[in-house]
Amino acid sequence: MRFALQLHHRAWAQGGSSAATLALAQRADRAGFDALWVTEDPDGWDAFALLGAISQQTRQIQIGTGVTNPYVRHPNLIAASVATLDRLAPGRTFLGLGRGQPEWYERALGMEIGSPVRRLDETIALQHQWWKDGIASLDGEFRIDRWIRVVRPTHTPPIYIAAAGPKALDLAGRVADGVRFNFLSTPDYLKSAIARVRASASAAGRNPATLAFIADVGLAVTDDVALALARRKRFVANVLALPGMEVLLQNPELDVAGIMRRVRLHMRTDELLTRGGAFADFALDGDVHAAIAEIPDALVAPGSIVGGLDEVRLRIREFAEIGVTELIVSRTDLPAGIDEMRTLLNALRV
Repeated sequence: MRFALQLHHRAWAQGGSSAATLALAQRADRAGFDALWVTEDPDGWDAFALLGAISQQTRQIQIGTGVTNPYVRHPNLIAASVATLDRLAPGRTFLGLGRGQPEWYERALGMEIGSPVRRLDETIALQHQWWKDGIASLDGEFRIDRWIRVVRPTHTPPIYIAAAGPKALDLAGRVADGVRFNFLSTPDYLKSAIARVRASASAAGRNPATLAFIADVGLAVTDDVALALARRKRFVANVLALPGMEVLLQNPELDVAGIMRRVRLHMRTDELLTRGGAFADFALDGDVHAAIAEIPDALVAPGSIVGGLDEVRLRIREFAEIGVTELIVSRTDLPAGIDEMRTLLNALRV
């Protein structure tokens, strides 16, 4: 099992400094983390700018976007950014791609959104053309006419798709190197999703055993499980209430649809998305406290790995048996020192 950290722009929105972010990346590298994912949302930081800085502060850890999309960045810019990052961190770069939230790009940012899944497919096809041959053509959602790129990566970076629904999962199996699952995806969901991706890969003549499956479980060794679970409920209210996301919370013992319907009503999710509202609007106009009150611990616990070390190790094995190959560790409960981080990782590698 591989272990990763994720950096999110809210650290800066809440007063954090760039120096602290770079220092954390450096400590994670020296402690032995396998990967570092940097989020990219349309209201936050520039992931590749930060990754460029991180590349010069680290030596071993793999670094990449978690995730960007072809609305925030045109495929040609993605190719340029990835190639640049690979020159700065040779062989350590990966590309995480998702479809983003179409309502933001169409209704608030004035873009033509077309088919988000098709744009993902075409973006990956273009990357492969540019990275392999230096020239790409495509007549689809994107219209590219023999565009030559003179700067290419020296190593072909893996591409991971942030997938939730069946179309994106099938696409990942056909063309990607794996799937990055969003925070709190339950084992019930992951079992079926991973099986679907592997079946898609086999149907496309690819070896499903080569695919990576990354789960954000907010792994934390802690005595205060109740607090750790409570912190996760805000994410459910803000993010997993978005259209199509509640599938990640699959749980036969709960009325997930009913819970999330009430959460969306309190957060005014559908109303706000109709006008292109983003996370800042949810915070201003939604009733997050009422939404969180609708969310039982049992909704967030299955997709979390939290508790004492013995319990955490058991849950790691559970996710490994499902097919997960990489787990994301919670920054909130992470030890501050390099030696303590290294000790934690050594204890987790079961």
